[in-house]
Amino acid sequence: MQSDVDLTNAVWAKSEMSNGGNNCLEVAFVGDVVALRDSMDVGDPDAKVLIVSRRDYELFTQSVRAGQTNLLL
Repeated sequence: MQSDVDLTNAVWAKSEMSNGGNNCLEVAFVGDVVALRDSMDVGDPDAKVLIVSRRDYELFTQSVRAGQTNLLL
């Protein structure tokens, strides 16, 4: 996992299904990694951000779309 990613100019997005709420996962594509954060943490300087490779993100979202029910295995 990469921890030295500069997120200063990251463009964050969340699902249109969130209806504009603040209880969502937000995603930002930064170079060759993907940053994930809880939308409730926006503006919190101590908020945690998960950084994963684009490939890992692609595999995860592919599994979700395919209907995999246990993504923790």
